[in-house]
Amino acid sequence: MKSRDKAPIVSVVGFSGSGKTTYIERLIPALKSRGLKVATIKHHHHGFELDKPGKDTWRHKQAGAAVTVISSPSRIGVVMDADHDHSPEELALFAPGVDLILTEGYKRGPYPKVEIFRPEATENKRLFCLDDPALLAVVSSENLTLRVPVFDFEDVAGVAELLIQTFGLKARAETT
Repeated sequence: MKSRDKAPIVSVVGFSGSGKTTYIERLIPALKSRGLKVATIKHHHHGFELDKPGKDTWRHKQAGAAVTVISSPSRIGVVMDADHDHSPEELALFAPGVDLILTEGYKRGPYPKVEIFRPEATENKRLFCLDDPALLAVVSSENLTLRVPVFDFEDVAGVAELLIQTFGLKARAETT
């Protein structure tokens, strides 16, 4: 992908316990096998800890470092203070050169969405994004008739192909 191009952002959404993380774990290899470079962003409403108490980088943050970076030959990790809840567009700066960004969460955001729907994981047995014009597809074991395609949980390849076609990613994958 050319650096001036913005990778499309697609939110994988659903109620807690619906299987969003598991589905993303399966969707990434399906996209990667088609030559795409994928980034993920996980939205969390509460604070989180990446560092382990007592480790060097944790101690650096505890001492007051605004940003702590850990680097090895195979990975880079960054822990930094935030002054607001960053949007996927802002966070995309940490993922240069990718073809597609999948977010887990941001269900109220304006991003195209794939909703993971398991009626047993919701109290009202209703899709969260049913009326959202940004809804691209639904993944469910239920036999649903909707205005968007409905994929079975096992049809990860179908969702991958939908994303490739919707965002014109095939040409990018073939030229990288």
